[in-house]
Amino acid sequence: MDIDSICKKLRAASEKLALQTAAQKNTALEAVAISIEENKTRILEANAKDVEKARAKGMSESLVERLALDDKKINSILDSIKTIISQTDPIGEETAGWKTPAGMTIRQVRVPLGVIAIIYESRPNVTADAFCLAYKSGNAILLRGSSSAINSNRAIEKAIKDGLNSDSAKGFGIPDAIELAPCESHDEVEQILAATGKIDVALPRGGAKLINMVVEKAKIPVIQTGAGVCHLYIDESADEEMALNIAWNAKTQRPGACNAVECILVNRKIADSFLPKLALKFAGKVELRCDEKSFEIIENLKDKPRSESGKSAATFESESATKLEKLNLKKASPEDFGFEFLDFICAVKVVSDLDEAISFINTHNTKHSECIVTNDRSHARLFQSRVDAACVYVNSSTRFTDGGEFGFGAELGISTQKLHARGPMGIKVLTTTKYLIDGDGQTR
Repeated sequence: MDIDSICKKLRAASEKLALQTAAQKNTALEAVAISIEENKTRILEANAKDVEKARAKGMSESLVERLALDDKKINSILDSIKTIISQTDPIGEETAGWKTPAGMTIRQVRVPLGVIAIIYESRPNVTADAFCLAYKSGNAILLRGSSSAINSNRAIEKAIKDGLNSDSAKGFGIPDAIELAPCESHDEVEQILAATGKIDVALPRGGAKLINMVVEKAKIPVIQTGAGVCHLYIDESADEEMALNIAWNAKTQRPGACNAVECILVNRKIADSFLPKLALKFAGKVELRCDEKSFEIIENLKDKPRSESGKSAATFESESATKLEKLNLKKASPEDFGFEFLDFICAVKVVSDLDEAISFINTHNTKHSECIVTNDRSHARLFQSRVDAACVYVNSSTRFTDGGEFGFGAELGISTQKLHARGPMGIKVLTTTKYLIDGDGQTR
């Protein structure tokens, strides 16, 4: 990969983009949406090749789900583009302004970052999402996806460039604002990370291994996105039915997503009541890796199935016996706590109180998304104020940590750092500011 020529082309494109109006950029993005829709069949055919290869190599089904596209996911990409188009262009926004004692006027305004690089794993929707966010915020972007999604990414990139070159773009499209790395060797990543003065910022999006590698090797600025070791704490005052529903959604809806729950903490005062329900709920679907106390409680369930309101004891015991046969229960190792499974596996631990839950989370999490289920308002506020994470939920699934769900249309990733950006990253965090100073001859 000729990183110098690629970056030179991207830089020139970013300079053109910086001069475009919101209407011009929106016109180009509308053309991109038309092209993606027109090329949907070709994109899905390319994706099918990637999925077939991934399964042949033994990729887990939870990760295959991240890779696979279908009509619904293509429509979701199109919806994301529409949302991004509808958003106010942040470029040129005056964030502050004042007059100095010397009589000069200072304005702080938003400007694009310039040239962005994103290094990501096998999520082909990121190719479209990242481009559209970058384009709307006036940035050119270099995409380096996973080799496992290369056919999908190439098909999407071609559709994007075709759209930017089409009559629908009305001459406002800038095709050089996007470049997909050839994905021929791992050396490409190191070239990107060493491109000082050529790439303004890099973003990793994927698992802990990828993120750590980028952070360790980068010679250019990095916005650190986070692996998702997310926790769900069931407080002593929790509505247990609500807690079960949230736990089920947060663990099983998309276990391969970074906002899926990897560990459930249960207050000891309700552990005897709640854990058997959780075990039966997850039986046949989720492997539970339990600390000593939770293992003991769930193991005892095999001998003493619990009753449920509205069901006869006989009916419940029969249903419970069937579920218990499917129960996948293991004793947790220390390494299971603080680990991102990205699969139908969940660590479980009993804690004594809220303080222990918060301490445990802050020790084992990745600063991504955390949740408490509680009916105690004071506990909810303490949890939100003391837990160190980008997104802290009360009585809601962590699966909502997503740029689309936050109203951004899409995201470049979930930033877990504390400088510049934190949480889902939409168009506004893809900008920086500059000071514009107007004087009338002042000297110092």
